[in-house]
Amino acid sequence: MAKRWLKKTGIILFWLLLWQLVSIALNQPIILTGPLEVARALFVLLPQEEFWLTVAMSLLKITCGFCLALLAGFSLGALAWKFRWLKELLAPVMSLVRAIPVASFVILALIWAGSKNLSILISFLVAAPVIYVQTLAGLGSTDQKLLEMAQVFRMPLPGKCRYIYWAALKPHLMEGIRITMGLCWKSGVAAEVIGVPDHSIGEKLYMAKIYLSTDELLAWTLVVILLSALFERICLRLMGAERKKA
Repeated sequence: MAKRWLKKTGIILFWLLLWQLVSIALNQPIILTGPLEVARALFVLLPQEEFWLTVAMSLLKITCGFCLALLAGFSLGALAWKFRWLKELLAPVMSLVRAIPVASFVILALIWAGSKNLSILISFLVAAPVIYVQTLAGLGSTDQKLLEMAQVFRMPLPGKCRYIYWAALKPHLMEGIRITMGLCWKSGVAAEVIGVPDHSIGEKLYMAKIYLSTDELLAWTLVVILLSALFERICLRLMGAERKKA
């Protein structure tokens, strides 16, 4: 474990050093600032109340969009697996939503819903089809022999759901979460950059671009990466905890 941790740390330090050397060689802070300047900008932001309000608002909205997508994608996937006619009915809609570029979604949503809750809607639209497909795949991989055995022993429906269906569904659902968490943050923040709602990370990125503050722009980008990784880990840990408890 210690050896692997040292290896990862060494790799990270190598790329940070290379980044710093490139920024020094360019000597153009507007084009590229080094990790030391980015860290300095982040430490300037951390004590500010506006920083934490901005993080909280973006986190709340993108998390809300993800949770709604998880609920809708799982529910529709389960119903579509049960009722074939619903699966066929939803197929073109899901394909269309997955094929439309995020930028088009953002512009249309900005016209329909305004900028205030834009990141909620975009995060939802990006994540829901993936969760839907993963739910269908997971339930479709259920072992039929286990279902036959459950029928022979007259296992009640809650037992089937917990020990058979959930066991087949869980790996696919976790993979869906891994995929969609990054997508939600990327698309949600991109929507904020276009809509520029007040107290949002996208607004701060846009303003950093306007004032050519590359170090602050990269500092906010680092915040997005850390929030995405943290939220993904929390979700997967919660599902892992549920498994251990079961």
